[in-house]
Amino acid sequence: MKLIRTVEAMQAEADGARRAGRRLALVPTMGALHEAHLALVREARHHADHLTVSIFVNPTQFAPGEDFDRYPRTLEADLEKLEALGGVEVVFAPDERAMYPGGQAAHRTWVVVQGLDEHLCGRFRPGHFRGVATVVAKLFLACKPHVAVFGLKDAQQFLILRRMVHDLNFDVEMVGVPTVREPDGLALSSRNVYLTPEERAQAVVLSRAVEEARRLAGAGEQRVTLLVEAMRRALAEAPLARVQYAEVVDAETLQPVDLLQPGREALAAVAVFFGNTRLIDNAFIRVPPG
Repeated sequence: MKLIRTVEAMQAEADGARRAGRRLALVPTMGALHEAHLALVREARHHADHLTVSIFVNPTQFAPGEDFDRYPRTLEADLEKLEALGGVEVVFAPDERAMYPGGQAAHRTWVVVQGLDEHLCGRFRPGHFRGVATVVAKLFLACKPHVAVFGLKDAQQFLILRRMVHDLNFDVEMVGVPTVREPDGLALSSRNVYLTPEERAQAVVLSRAVEEARRLAGAGEQRVTLLVEAMRRALAEAPLARVQYAEVVDAETLQPVDLLQPGREALAAVAVFFGNTRLIDNAFIRVPPG
């Protein structure tokens, strides 16, 4: 397993692998790897025979006051986990200077997917998805994958990046992997380590909320107001939870809807604070046709 730290070396590695007829996969991460990340690596191995995992805590997707400085950085432990898992050819772990030569202030080119960042997390994290789309475009150009694998816990992110790939003609297949959860339903996240034991116990309400929306839609409920009310009732069972949003949007346009159309997919999503820790969860939902 190679550790590569510069864009130029990563591009050379990718070019060589492509010339050798290899099929390249990329799993982009910000490190602090846990079982959900490893599930992405396992999935990627089904799609390619040359696998790169990128580890980069991207500063441009953090707003002022967010947890960029305290975001866990555990490169040595991450390398050990990937080595033990096996099947990873390259870990691409650039520093900020490699990804943003001259610094953020000197950077002039950004990728913006218009309209899809107006709701859900985008409404509360201005500039977040601009930073995400820009850094993923940079990672695609550095790692040159045929396929890229992402977790669907960050569903809005995945849908925005999929649209970026479509609109900009990136020759990259996008693969989404269902959310990996703890036995009690809590979605795995690098930020879960911030939770106190009491907060951790109550955090299960996020998965219960989106699953309730899925259940109601599956039973034929089309009225979004009732789905949102059900999600908020579930979240209210956690006294320590401070709800940022509970919404249902169209799964393609990411725009709010009033009524679910039978057979058309929607996304039920929540964001909740426990203290200073922000957690998200979601479920793709659908009213059965007919």
